[in-house]
Amino acid sequence: MLMKLKKKLLLKVVLDGTIAGLVLTLFFKVIQFITEYKVYTLLLNIDYIPVLNQFKFPEVVEVAFHLIISIVVSLILFFLIRQFKKKSVTRMIAFCISCSFVIGALYFPTTFLSERTPAITSLPSLGYWMLGHVLYGYILGILLTDRHSTR
Repeated sequence: MLMKLKKKLLLKVVLDGTIAGLVLTLFFKVIQFITEYKVYTLLLNIDYIPVLNQFKFPEVVEVAFHLIISIVVSLILFFLIRQFKKKSVTRMIAFCISCSFVIGALYFPTTFLSERTPAITSLPSLGYWMLGHVLYGYILGILLTDRHSTR
């Protein structure tokens, strides 16, 4: 299926993932700066990944890791939207928000595996974390809906 997509469309979907990922990155960076809840640190945290956790990467490399994940999520959601032929713009955006919410909920417990991230019991951190993922899903949903309608 990947080979059937036009390269231009595929690049646009990659760009969508990059844009949504950058918005999430900036949102968490601002939240952490204002509130001191370490949601930005959590976003970039790789303490739980064997081998990678032995290295100290510059912030720009950690952001690049995050953007790679965001691009993968963007591609997967785009293909799912195409596969399920979701027609309603509202449904497509809600689908992206729901998937992003689930990803955020599944990822937050990794905070337990690091001393640098928020406490697992930090409800404000969880709230900001989930809000950020809803924002991410909304932005990605809008961008992917535009790509879906121009296929």
